[in-house]
Amino acid sequence: MKKKRNTPILLIPFFVLGLLYVTDSNAQDSTTDKYFRHLRYNHVSPHVPIKGIHEINNEEANNDSHYIFRYNKANQLVEIINNDYHQGRRHPLASIAAHRIVFEYTPELETRIFFDIKGKRMMNVRKVYKEEYKYDKKGFKYALNFYNLDDKPMESNWKIANYKWTKNKNLIIEKRYNLENRHVDISPYFEFRITGILYAKNGDPKMNYNLNEKLEVQENSLGVASYCDIYDKQGNHIEYSYHDANGQLTKNQWGYTFARKEFDDKGYPITETRYDEHHKVLTKRNLPSSARIRKADIASKKDTLEIREKSLGYLIALQELKPDLMRDVFHQDLAKRTLGYDQESKKEVIRETTYGQMVGFAESWNRSGTKFPPKPTNMVEILDIYNRIATVKLISDNWVEYLHLIKTNNQWHIINLLWQYKNVNQYPK
Repeated sequence: MKKKRNTPILLIPFFVLGLLYVTDSNAQDSTTDKYFRHLRYNHVSPHVPIKGIHEINNEEANNDSHYIFRYNKANQLVEIINNDYHQGRRHPLASIAAHRIVFEYTPELETRIFFDIKGKRMMNVRKVYKEEYKYDKKGFKYALNFYNLDDKPMESNWKIANYKWTKNKNLIIEKRYNLENRHVDISPYFEFRITGILYAKNGDPKMNYNLNEKLEVQENSLGVASYCDIYDKQGNHIEYSYHDANGQLTKNQWGYTFARKEFDDKGYPITETRYDEHHKVLTKRNLPSSARIRKADIASKKDTLEIREKSLGYLIALQELKPDLMRDVFHQDLAKRTLGYDQESKKEVIRETTYGQMVGFAESWNRSGTKFPPKPTNMVEILDIYNRIATVKLISDNWVEYLHLIKTNNQWHIINLLWQYKNVNQYPK
């Protein structure tokens, strides 16, 4: 283990966030709406305020994924409506995971309550029902507590019941505690205990330090002492990096030291490139987004032939007593259904057959050789193939069937099958 050195913290003016004084409920009768495509990325702390980025107008919002930020006359945020349907995988601190947040204020308290699309109370991304932020008389946010539906203290999904914040020079010092008042790490997967948040002048989180009891920068067990975030003028989170106690790049627990992201003009991430401590590229990957839809290519000849083969294989397995072939053509999660009739209730019902039953039928159902004509009619019509899913119509001497196939691990299998008798007179009128 290399020798650690206490790192002096540069005195950079802390960005003071203006807050929040309202006691008159009538102040919320008149509101102003702003529309944003995205929320500012945050992997630091709930102390970092929620901020909308890539502002759009009402007309653009009608045709795009967005958030609505609603403000009262005092310019306080009183509601966020989440209409973001292009959500990809996000850090839990950079997401809402509720349809609506309602904010209520007193001079020293901000309460956030979360609602689903039907207006019912729900948990947020931290798996809590209510958040209460406390402010001192100067407007400094110094605590956050979590509550359940009965307004009793509860722990988040990270086993945190409350956050406590204090100022120390240019840093916001953060400590987290569970319901037993024991100190908790920043998250279950990142070993930072006491942390120091440094804000940039514009209010973006800039550095997050791991601190000892004396509030000196120190490394965790993996040699990481801080991480740094860089945002562009549009608010996109374009770079983040990990550092040791001397401020030098060091590997995180995932094996890279820093990463850079590229964004399109609407703020959707396009690529992420990860580097080692020598600035050598380790990985570069395209970031998928439902906002940038790439339609499937035309099905290949190989896929078409395999879909046809698997669809016919089901009938051949029954006709020629081939249980191994039946295992090969069906997915183990097969759902096979048909229309039946219950004599007691005199009602039509749905009858199901399992994957195991189908394998059993392939072993013995046509042992007599009388279930099919000597030269069976097996007709396959591929109705549609889209990337890794397909729909097939199968016509034989006795049945008409619709098959859904799925491609997993580079192999096609029948996963859904809906059938009925070809002779419709077999069904009661």
